Amino acid sequence: MPKTGAALAAMLALAAAVLFATTASAGAAATRIMPLGDSITGSPGCWRALLWNRLQSAGHTNVDFVGTLPPQGCGVAHDGDNEGHGGYLATNIANQNLLPGWLSATRPDVVLIHLGTNDVWSNIAPATILGSFTTLVNQMRASNPGMKILVAKIIPMNPSSCADCAQRAVNFNNAIPAWAAATSTAQSPITVVDQWTGFSTATDTYDGVHPNAAGDQKMSDKWYPPLVEALSGTATPTVTTTTPPPPGGCTATYKNTGQWQGGFQGEVTVRNTGTTPMNAWTVAWTFADGQQVSQLWGGALSASGSSVTVRNAGWNGLLAPGASTAFGFLASWNGTNTAPTPSCSA
Repeated sequence: MPKTGAALAAMLALAAAVLFATTASAGAAATRIMPLGDSITGSPGCWRALLWNRLQSAGHTNVDFVGTLPPQGCGVAHDGDNEGHGGYLATNIANQNLLPGWLSATRPDVVLIHLGTNDVWSNIAPATILGSFTTLVNQMRASNPGMKILVAKIIPMNPSSCADCAQRAVNFNNAIPAWAAATSTAQSPITVVDQWTGFSTATDTYDGVHPNAAGDQKMSDKWYPPLVEALSGTATPTVTTTTPPPPGGCTATYKNTGQWQGGFQGEVTVRNTGTTPMNAWTVAWTFADGQQVSQLWGGALSASGSSVTVRNAGWNGLLAPGASTAFGFLASWNGTNTAPTPSCSA
């Protein structure tokens, strides 16, 4: 072949290759995955490296781990971008409105959440932590209405400086499934990933809190199946809406979460049952047996005798259709503790 012909053929081949690569890239944008958490996720969070490489080896190569934080070690090649902020509390992330900036910078399609360890360590009530989770989920859906959300039951914790933390973690984890079921939607499903079961603080952590190599492997193994389901579009939401909700309104569900002589702890879940976002809510009920609320979190309390009114806090009034939040309280009782039937107005 003449040199000019060979050169022309090479140029055409190169142009075709560039065109193919450009077309393929444009037709199949990578799924953007944000690992969101505290030091268990970010410092160095080597379960992320294991998970990334397992995805690659299994053929799930069109993924992009995203976050405003860079890789933090682990000694193996991986996409280490993450949102694992050491020492951060879920409640502070919500109260300080930190997540919207991270979402804007990274635009994830899927979020892996392992949060709450520092809140539990700080003895913050499960209802308050999950109220913050609801705020974060609403912000995720504002960023991407089709956000797929994987929420972990946190790994066990047994730090030497906190004798009560082990049970607090259990109490928090036990509250997550009901919250997820109430907050999940068909468009933006929430899947609970049980990182607690089968994990030992004695053999899978180096300090009773943070995973060692064995713990990283267990965490990666637990994340992998539901993440693959999310990537394939087969993830089943914890709860789905099968009938159209009414155009406006909300519901309030009352639950006694613990009771002792003379006192009890309650929780109320508020859900937007309408088809449009609501900016505020008010829940009211009347105690039948003289119960008195002594402390409330996740809302603003107004009580007169047996009548109780709770309005949203500044951070949990905005609820997308189908979304929910929760508030908790401590109260006294004597002799009988009949559960009231709360009403909700938006």
